[in-house]
Amino acid sequence: MKAGPIELGEGRRSAPKAAVNRGVAILDFILRILAFIGTLGSAISMATTNETLPFFTRFIRFRAEYDDLPTFTFFVVANGVVSAYLLFSLPLSIFNIVRSKAQNSRILLIILDTAMLGLLSAGASAAAAIVYLAHRGNVRTNWFAICQQFNSFCERISGSLIGSFIGVVVLILLISLSAVAVSRHK
Repeated sequence: MKAGPIELGEGRRSAPKAAVNRGVAILDFILRILAFIGTLGSAISMATTNETLPFFTRFIRFRAEYDDLPTFTFFVVANGVVSAYLLFSLPLSIFNIVRSKAQNSRILLIILDTAMLGLLSAGASAAAAIVYLAHRGNVRTNWFAICQQFNSFCERISGSLIGSFIGVVVLILLISLSAVAVSRHK
């Protein structure tokens, strides 16, 4: 007896692998653009953050800038590096759309995406710790909450953290998506 298409698992319900891989590649491209926008926006938002407050007279002022703390400088550099990587990885993502069966480029993207995820999560986590201290303070170490005085500064640095953590989540999705695409090939 011959095995029919249903016995081999090739019935109407199973989609062609090429179409599924192309759909995954298109989703990969869209997610890369979304992560690029989030990380670039975070870097620009943090790098342009400053606020000046007068103290007693208009000649004595307190100024808060992002580069007062090395953690925020690391945050800007990490977001800048990751956004540049995401921009330069777009042609490789387009290549995966055109050649949906390409596996070596997907494996390369998984490795580089994982490295960029580590860099971005390190920068975002370090900045989140400083933002927490700026909002709450720490009585034991005499770090006073500065967000009561520098409200605009704290709002902008908090907003830039949101964009960066969106980039972290999107990179996790990209890594998972690429890993599924590679595992479906074999």
